[in-house]
Amino acid sequence: MDCRLNQMRYAGVVPLWDPSLDKELLSPRRKYLVGVSGGMDSVALLRALWESGYRHLIVCHIDHQLRGKDSRDDAAWVEKLCHQFGLVFCLGSFDVVSEAEKRQSSIETTARELRYEFFGQVAGQHRCARLLLAHHGDDQAETVLWRSMRGAHGSKGMRMVQSMTCAGRELQVLRPLLHRRKSELREYLQALGQDWREDASNAEPFTIRNRLRHELLPLMNQIAARDVTPCLMRQASAWQDMEEVQQWALQQAHALDPQGRLHAPTLRALPLAMQMLVFHDYLQRQQIREISRALLENCVGLLDPAAPSVINLPGGKFLRRRQARLWVE
Repeated sequence: MDCRLNQMRYAGVVPLWDPSLDKELLSPRRKYLVGVSGGMDSVALLRALWESGYRHLIVCHIDHQLRGKDSRDDAAWVEKLCHQFGLVFCLGSFDVVSEAEKRQSSIETTARELRYEFFGQVAGQHRCARLLLAHHGDDQAETVLWRSMRGAHGSKGMRMVQSMTCAGRELQVLRPLLHRRKSELREYLQALGQDWREDASNAEPFTIRNRLRHELLPLMNQIAARDVTPCLMRQASAWQDMEEVQQWALQQAHALDPQGRLHAPTLRALPLAMQMLVFHDYLQRQQIREISRALLENCVGLLDPAAPSVINLPGGKFLRRRQARLWVE
């Protein structure tokens, strides 16, 4: 393959992100936070931004202190890359293992929470409410697959544009590479002659993501006799289309009272599928995570006046019914 042709194809001519992405959301004139681990995906995002004229970037790197010297070397490598391009470098360092014990949570979950808390802190320091992340199509396929295995509501994947609250700050999270395959990002960096850091732990069959990536998806490819990742990516896109219909239906349901509580008599008059949709939307707005179908079924059970008036929710919260109203406390 002619690297010069690849450079003409990618670098500053055809961006890696979807050209349909709103140019007001993704513009070289704006300032962005960029999450960069030093791995292939995030380095590809950073180089693609640079090659397309983005200069107002604040690079955020997190040292989770999980791999000793390798973790510190990753941070030093990313910092050097930022100096090479004249970009702001922000480092967050956290003892994830100790913090996971304090929070009584898994290392994966704690690492993710700490990352987003750090993004929120940097956003406040630099007055920048836009965050770019390097999730790609293969990540999307894994997300859809894992959510399906957990019995989550729908084949929901990651959104290209999403609002998130991080450390008390509302951030607009953009994932411009979500329609690209990992192999394309590798090809892009190779064409530019850009290296990256390899995290050996990504190949170890310990985390859920790694097992999906290295064990389950290859087996599914073998069984289906084809690459199933594009199918899972399309499934996520189809579900996002369905969510637009659902948002319209939620507006028609008028299930909330003026205080923002659920009105039980209104909910009882709705079909079961709409009841579950209303509960799902309400719990999401209350920052409840891990919303499974089983949890939604328990919520619907609260509509029975003869049933117990409270159920447990993830995160130590409760959904309570009193005087024909339901709310989270």
